[in-house]
Amino acid sequence: MFYVAYFNHTSGSIRIITLINPKGNPEVCFIIQYHQITLKYKIMKAAVFHAPGKITCDTVDDPVIQDQNDIILKVTSTAICGSDLHMYSGGLPQLRPMVMGHEFMGIVEETGKNITHLKVGDRVVVPFPIACGGCYFCQHGLPVACENSNPDHYGPEGGILTEKGGALFGYTDLYGGYSGGQAQYVRVPYAHFGPRKVAEGLTDEQVLFLTDIFPTGYTGVMWGELKGGETVAIFGAGPVGSMSVKSAILHNAKKVIVIDTLQYRLDQIKNLTGCETILWEDAKSTIEQIRDMTEGRGADLCIDAVGFEPERDLLDRAKAVINFEKGSIKVLEACMSAVRRGGTVSILGVYPVNYDNFKLGQIFDKGITLKAGQAPVHPIIDKLMKYVENGEVKLDDIITHRLALDEVAKGYEIFDKKEDGCVKVVLDPWKV
Repeated sequence: MFYVAYFNHTSGSIRIITLINPKGNPEVCFIIQYHQITLKYKIMKAAVFHAPGKITCDTVDDPVIQDQNDIILKVTSTAICGSDLHMYSGGLPQLRPMVMGHEFMGIVEETGKNITHLKVGDRVVVPFPIACGGCYFCQHGLPVACENSNPDHYGPEGGILTEKGGALFGYTDLYGGYSGGQAQYVRVPYAHFGPRKVAEGLTDEQVLFLTDIFPTGYTGVMWGELKGGETVAIFGAGPVGSMSVKSAILHNAKKVIVIDTLQYRLDQIKNLTGCETILWEDAKSTIEQIRDMTEGRGADLCIDAVGFEPERDLLDRAKAVINFEKGSIKVLEACMSAVRRGGTVSILGVYPVNYDNFKLGQIFDKGITLKAGQAPVHPIIDKLMKYVENGEVKLDDIITHRLALDEVAKGYEIFDKKEDGCVKVVLDPWKV
């Protein structure tokens, strides 16, 4: 790769140089010279969380190899996820600045000595959980419970601020404190286990959502153990809800019903998939409509793709304050009412705290199976990649906004406020 160098400044042993790469993009770096040793520190762009409501595109140090199982990835595409909004809103605590993002892919820039199956120049997509591949849980299909990737905060309890699961990219210090991929470069640990090569001929946008939202939506349906011919009700028409619809179709569901508070999101997913839709006005009427569409029984599988931060009125907010709770479980409660007896509720939306008045009696009486948690991406990503390669599913049709990384603040704002018809934002780290 050839660069054109422009010397901007010299001061003692430090020179500041602008390198113009073959695409015409500037890469600024410090070159520090001490006797015969030269160390280079490029300054990359990254989306940095500073405080709730404040994520900006900053210049930060490039990542470096810290372990011989690492790779350094030049990020070519990244996206804003609904889970990122939990940090953005303050729903998940984070005290120090952090590079955001767990949906990313790119080109291998550098490899640790132990990485033999990847080489510089390979194009890969990276699962959002960080997993070692060798511990008990990684060996038993639960990489999100990896015992080694989150040493400071891991434990069996699953508490609110202690004993969490395995690490995640760019998702608070509680989940490992790793820098994320909303950046020009990212360090990928345990690269012998995580990254998957992308077949030639596939665009970034065709495979980018294999990082998180497609495996997550697929997991919610997979937990329902569908045999074909069932009714699936999906609460939330955002990115994960949309991928749940596509996954239900792959599992030969007879009827797919999507519920949301915003008509534009329902219209989009209906146009893309042909599913049936319900505009949420209140829980009671929504549940009644689902029962009317299922001969009074309820859906075989209900998927909560919303989590603890649904649209809430003043009464909902007051209740949360009185009960010392974060957000609301109103969507989960609706799922448990709308599912048939003996059915399954898959919880894909995030719930980071405990809630009183949880309807355990209803779960017992109806014989409901509850499944919840982060998606185990590693065991299923290769299967999902085949769906994409074979043209059996299309993932990139939910993208509504494509922005430069410099515009990340705008991206978070319109995604959070659901403005401008926003469903999914993809960021280009190298777009000027």
